[in-house]
Amino acid sequence: MEIDQLTNIEWLIQNGGEVTLGKVGPVWCAGTASDGDLCYAMLVRDDDESLAEFLQRLDAAIQNAMEHETYIDEINPAS
Repeated sequence: MEIDQLTNIEWLIQNGGEVTLGKVGPVWCAGTASDGDLCYAMLVRDDDESLAEFLQRLDAAIQNAMEHETYIDEINPAS
C-alpha cells in the first residue's frame, strides 16, 4: 500500500506539534499526535493494520480533530 501525502501530520509537525509512534505500556504500537495545547489523537494500531494504513488513519484523525474538535483516545479506557 502506498502512503498518501499525510498532509495533516506534516502540518502538525511544521507548526510545532509532534507525532510519536511506538509501544505505550501494554500497547504494542500506538500513535499520538499533539501540540502544546491539544492531544489530537491517541490511536492503537490493529494487529492486521499495516504501518501505512495506520499512518493514514492517524492523519485522518488529526484532520477530524482540527475540523470538528473530535479527539480520539484509543489508549486510555473511558472512565
